[in-house]
Amino acid sequence: MPNLTLAELSREIQANVRAALAEDVGSGDITAQLIPAERDASARIITRENATLAGTAWVDEVFRQVDPRVQVKWQARDGEQVSADQTLFTLEGPARALLTGERSALNFLQLLSGTASRARHYADLVEGTGVKLLDTRKTLPGLRLAQKYAITCGGCHNHRIGLYDAFLIKENHIAACGGITQAIAAAHQIAPGKPVEIEVEDLNELRQALDAGADIVMLDELSLDDMRTAVALTAGRAKLEASGGITESTLRTIAETGVDYISIGTLTKDVKALDLSMRLSL
Repeated sequence: MPNLTLAELSREIQANVRAALAEDVGSGDITAQLIPAERDASARIITRENATLAGTAWVDEVFRQVDPRVQVKWQARDGEQVSADQTLFTLEGPARALLTGERSALNFLQLLSGTASRARHYADLVEGTGVKLLDTRKTLPGLRLAQKYAITCGGCHNHRIGLYDAFLIKENHIAACGGITQAIAAAHQIAPGKPVEIEVEDLNELRQALDAGADIVMLDELSLDDMRTAVALTAGRAKLEASGGITESTLRTIAETGVDYISIGTLTKDVKALDLSMRLSL
C-alpha cells in the first residue's frame, strides 16, 4: 500500500495549520489583546483520558506560525500510550500567543489522538493474526493526510491516499468498462506499475480477477466460508482484502480466515476526540 513521504506530510502540516489559523484568528485575536503584549506565561496541557498520542508536529507548527518565540516541550511522543491526567506538553512564551494558538493546537491534537486511539483499539483486536488493518478515504475533508498519519501512530495501515496513487475498481467501474477482465487490462495500460485492486462479490468474480492479473482483490461482504475458500483459491497469486459490514465483534473472525487486509471506514469517520485541557500560569 502507498506510504506517506516526510516531504508531503511536512507540506501538509504547514497548509493544515495555515487554514486552521485563518478560520480561527482571522484578522486578529481581539480577546488576546486584553493582555499586555509584554506579558509572558507558561501552560501545561493534560489529557483527561487514556489514549494513543498523535499530532505533535501540528501543535509545534501552530505555535511556530502564531509566534516563534513560544517554546513547546513535549513529555510524550506520537504513538505512545498516555494516561488520564498526564501532562503531554508545556508551553512558555508571550501570553497572547499561548492563548491565540490554544484552540487550533488542541483541535489538531484531540482529533489525531482520537484517530490514533481508535486505530490502536482495532489493531489490538487482531493482534497475532498477521492481518493488516487499512483505513479508507472516509476522512475529514482537508485533513486526509493528517488522519492517515494518525492511523499509523495507532498501529494500523494506509490504503491508497487518494484517487491518483492506486486503482480501486468497484462495481460501477466494472459495469462501465464491460467486465472485470476489460477493467483490469485498461488499468494496466493507463498507469503501468500502479497497484490494481478490484472489488468482487463472489468466488466466480474472484477467479476472473486472478486470471486478469489483479494485484489486490477486495472481497465485498463475502461469507466467512467464502473468504476461507477465496484464500485457498488465491494461493498467493494476489493479496486479499476483506471489506464491508465489518464490526468489532466480527473483526477477529474475519482476520482468522487468512485474508491479508481488512479495510474499515470507521477508523477515520467515527472518531471521538480526545479530552484535553490547557492550564495557564502567569
